[in-house]
Amino acid sequence: MFSFLVSFFASALLTLWVIKEVRLHGPALDTDFDGVQKVHSHHVARIGGLSIFLAVALSACISVWRVPVMTSWMLSLMMCAFFAFAGGIVEDYTGKVSARRRLLLTMFAALLGYFLLDARIDRIDWGVSALPLPYLWLTLPLTVLAVAGIANAINIIDGFNGLASVVTICMLLSLGYVALQVNDTFVLVTALIVAGATAGFLIWNYPVGLIFLGDGGAYFIGFMLGELALLLVMRNPQVSTWYAVLLLIYPAFETLFSAYRRLFIRGTSPAMPDGIHLHSLIFRRVVQWAVGARDARALVRRNSLTSPYLWMFSLMAVIPATVFWRYSWVLMLFCLLFIASYVWLYVRIVRFKAPRWMIRHKKIR
Repeated sequence: MFSFLVSFFASALLTLWVIKEVRLHGPALDTDFDGVQKVHSHHVARIGGLSIFLAVALSACISVWRVPVMTSWMLSLMMCAFFAFAGGIVEDYTGKVSARRRLLLTMFAALLGYFLLDARIDRIDWGVSALPLPYLWLTLPLTVLAVAGIANAINIIDGFNGLASVVTICMLLSLGYVALQVNDTFVLVTALIVAGATAGFLIWNYPVGLIFLGDGGAYFIGFMLGELALLLVMRNPQVSTWYAVLLLIYPAFETLFSAYRRLFIRGTSPAMPDGIHLHSLIFRRVVQWAVGARDARALVRRNSLTSPYLWMFSLMAVIPATVFWRYSWVLMLFCLLFIASYVWLYVRIVRFKAPRWMIRHKKIR
């Protein structure tokens, strides 16, 4: 808990400093109100990832001072994570780093993690047995794609105030809990550090959106989430590989479903951004009915009301993953249940048949 609190207060103070400083420097402000995924109406700092990264780095230094045995692990992880963070933060400042380059940098970070941290997918659990993956030509690309994919997935769900932040905090706390059960001190401390830094940012991001996570923040916490999940599962055979799958299934399936929808249903590039993600549909077809018009005050309220729907939905995966972290068959069943629930809910909202329990009939005053 000490690591969480240090990181939380460091991040909260650094984020406040960033908010005040960025207002004096235009390049770090998000002034695009017309983009397909834009739902804000005022200039907002988009470099929240900077304060999170600095808070994690500071807290990591304090942690290795208190527990020197973690030094090499922590330094290696931060060095790998820097490359994932760098591409995103430069994009936040300049707007000139393509999604492809950011993804390549994150893949390079995962590649470094493969060799420096031995963070690799080397088995797949199946019931009471495990299928080993001993071949470099198989484990290397699988690991790189998995970690980079999760980082990119967190960036994709980062569409509303507090959405990606709360989802990742819940996942990181789950990782910390399971790491505590198996006595993995490094994963426990690091997960608490990243969760604390994200929570410190969150108090300025939700509900009014004084600062955005940005690509730098999304890629950084996404990379850390992917690496820590991988390290926890592979270093501790008693933790099922399906724990990581179920824990991360919301952002992962959102990404895969979006790619499928764009490529096979709409006939466009899977990388082409659009405004019909599940969270976008909830914003436009569920929350809008409760709040109403698109004036500035209503837009902020609609934005803040959208995220809790997805927080609760993601907990459908996070809670059973945390409870049944060692039981592969149970975790696999919950994976199927989550996928079925996602598709059912998406289809209902697309057809303007959102379940009644999702509709709030309270008007803004």
